[in-house]
Amino acid sequence: MRTSVHSPGHLYGRREEFGRIDELTTAARAGRGGALVLRGEAGIGKSALLDHARRTAPGFLVIRASGSEGEAELPFAGLHQLCVPALGHLAELPAQRREALQVAFGLATGVPDEFRLGLATLELLATAARERPLLCLIDDAHWLDAASSKALAFLARRISSEPVAMVFAVRLPSPAGELDGLPGLAVDGLNDTDARALLSARTHVTLDEQVRQRIMAEARGNPLALLELPRAGGFAPPDSPSVPTRIERGFQARLRDLPDEARLLLTIASADPTGDPGLLWPAAQRLDLDVTTTGAAAAATGLVDFSTRVRFCHPLARSAVYRAAEASRRRTAHRVLGEVTDPVVDPDRRAWHRAQAGIGPDDDVAEELERSATRARSRGGAVAAAAFMERAAALSLDATRRTARTLAAVQAHLDAGTTDTAAELLTTVENAALDELQRVAVDLLRGKIAFVRHHDNNGPMFMLRAARRLSELDPRRSRDCFLDAVEMSLAVGRSSGVLDKVLAAARTAAPADTAADSPDLLDALALLATDRHGEAVPLIQRLLTSPAAEGGVEDGPMWRHRPALAVMLASEVWDPHTHAAITDWLIKTGQESGSPLVLRLGLAPMASLAAVCGDLARATTAIAEEEAIADAFGGPPVFYHRLHLAAMRGRREEALELFETAAASATERGTGQLIANVHWASAVLNNSLADYPAALAAARRATEGGELYLAGFALPELVEAAVRCGEPDAAAAALHALTERTEAGGTPSGLGIAAYARGLVTGDEEHYRQAVEHLEESPMLPYRARAHLLYGEWLRRQGRRRDGCRHLRIAHELLSGAGLEAFARRAADELRAAGERVRGRSTTPGYDQLTAQEAYIARLVATGATSREVATRLFLSPRTIDAHLRNVFRKLGITSRRQLKDVPGLR
Repeated sequence: MRTSVHSPGHLYGRREEFGRIDELTTAARAGRGGALVLRGEAGIGKSALLDHARRTAPGFLVIRASGSEGEAELPFAGLHQLCVPALGHLAELPAQRREALQVAFGLATGVPDEFRLGLATLELLATAARERPLLCLIDDAHWLDAASSKALAFLARRISSEPVAMVFAVRLPSPAGELDGLPGLAVDGLNDTDARALLSARTHVTLDEQVRQRIMAEARGNPLALLELPRAGGFAPPDSPSVPTRIERGFQARLRDLPDEARLLLTIASADPTGDPGLLWPAAQRLDLDVTTTGAAAAATGLVDFSTRVRFCHPLARSAVYRAAEASRRRTAHRVLGEVTDPVVDPDRRAWHRAQAGIGPDDDVAEELERSATRARSRGGAVAAAAFMERAAALSLDATRRTARTLAAVQAHLDAGTTDTAAELLTTVENAALDELQRVAVDLLRGKIAFVRHHDNNGPMFMLRAARRLSELDPRRSRDCFLDAVEMSLAVGRSSGVLDKVLAAARTAAPADTAADSPDLLDALALLATDRHGEAVPLIQRLLTSPAAEGGVEDGPMWRHRPALAVMLASEVWDPHTHAAITDWLIKTGQESGSPLVLRLGLAPMASLAAVCGDLARATTAIAEEEAIADAFGGPPVFYHRLHLAAMRGRREEALELFETAAASATERGTGQLIANVHWASAVLNNSLADYPAALAAARRATEGGELYLAGFALPELVEAAVRCGEPDAAAAALHALTERTEAGGTPSGLGIAAYARGLVTGDEEHYRQAVEHLEESPMLPYRARAHLLYGEWLRRQGRRRDGCRHLRIAHELLSGAGLEAFARRAADELRAAGERVRGRSTTPGYDQLTAQEAYIARLVATGATSREVATRLFLSPRTIDAHLRNVFRKLGITSRRQLKDVPGLR
């Protein structure tokens, strides 16, 4: 229950809100920054709470920004507002970050780099906060442009060790957005006591009790409604749908007695979201308005203040004025604003005003909007590009150009993440007269939309239809579409049967336009789909090492064109070296290009490879970096690399909890590959724990779907579990499938793993010897150690204790040294059964208590990295890195960076 309070700003019933804001600013003053998102309906008092934050934060540098409905499509408009007061510190930033901000704000040419822009903004504001703490107030954040919203959400998630507080105000209802993951507070209506007190204190109209009660009921505790409804005659019509609408009608009531010229001036002001008097007064003069007289009459309403900026008393007042104007008056306002907007300095806003001023199609304006869309796209404004292109399509007189612009607008909406709008817009051209290439474009867009909608598995089938349409028109592009369908199918999961259908259709595709001795990826995948691994694997190996067909050697390996698929293929042929080359290239490319998506695409498989190679420290740090990027940019979580690490580490409870979470996510998102990863990881874990029935069940599930690379990777687990469970037929069948895969590739890793699996099935010592020999050449340490473990177990059971212990000791040293705890315990148990004493693994005190991020920071610093260098990798500030290091020192019982290089596992 709220208690009534009377703050210096005369706010009622806001004790909880005051408390949260004061906690935020107090923490920021102490260097523990944070963010708070105030959410509530229009007029509920969010802006007043922002004012309270400003008044009650003495010593803070306060900077403000506000979203605007008219600027919601202009990239970085909101971020620019917030950063303007701090731009005096721009010269103090490193050159690359300074340039990132200059490009985003139109001060330099180029494409905004999302990777560097977030860090640049963080460093700019952290620099501004060096002398005194910083309070950032962002009103109407629901109207921020998408680029600014993403950048500010990044900033809010990265200020925990900075003297910076951020308070956002978001109107409800509003669609889900970038700010959803930040700490929030619902701002509700006042209770009856506070509402009555506010009404009595601020109303100068004499109200009888019946009217007062009606106002109370209509307002539902909304403070702005309590103040505005009396002005509207006591209460609104009973059929009013919502409080904001009733408040708007209260504002509109102030327009009734205004002269037409004053109302026109207010309409022009409401149509210009910039609040720039340099636009308003010239626009008014173009209509021969007497700006002195009309300005005084408009200001007398209390709706607007004409000063250095044109400010409405509330965002609802602006919308009320705009909606109250007739359509012709709004068009007139936009026309004159377009005429006075500089076509060189602000061509996009000029184009937008011209678009709003027209009645019907206008090809000249449509072309101008299309140019604006191109400019917006080049500046990273995907939402703006979509809005401009959609309006351009609507204004296109020529049917062919209208269709082309509509399809471009659909793609732009997809790029902007507004999938539902893209889908709705695509329906407007489905019945148009389309040529065959346009039908292909429609199918491709349908496929992309379906793929983004995780529960719609039709994406690959739309891509397949596009591929078939192109089979005669453009065979090369047709095969590319088949490959797109394959990649989509792999994400959906083979268990759905979609991949089988796609590959069956691909076998009927037009032949590849390549030399007779040149391998083709689509052909290789089709062979895999029919279990012809003996033919497919050599083809894949050539593909992974051959140059791209179009550019020759200069283009590098062909896998650069489809790296995600290439990683799976490298694992399919048991080639960890090529796997490593692909991930290293992806990470380097992501760092150079500044693409968070490419970086994550490289870091996740790098973590998986490190896990199956027994480098758990590297796997942990790669996961920490990938998760830092996901958190910084609001990306969805990735599970499979964490599953691989948990399986190898062998901590039962920790792993099972992760498996359950990942399985739930896979079910929710319909991701078959993730389900297969859960089954594989469960098989590995249970084999390490010697829970062979559970391992057998999981391995069977992992292999039955035929997922690319995972089915083959799970076969050794199936062989071992089946042998231990006394199911020789199942073990023999799995061994046959494993042998077919590994012999075709001939890699030391594949041959060695198949050899120890053969030893399990046949009991022939020679196979165990071959396994040890092959795996000595493999970087996959866990499998090398398992070869020694299995050989040692077999020798001990043959009564050859001394020989068995030698291999068991090697296995235990490798497994315990790498931190594969469950497998190491299994080796230790075998040694004890043979009468050997086993020394426990020595660990650095506190090392296991380090979080993944702390371990990552410690490892980089141990190799000599500076706080700034680490901060760049984790999208944090150097100050935050130093705070993490203090925790690392405390947990490890050390006092300096130099001591980190002596900590086992960090080198």
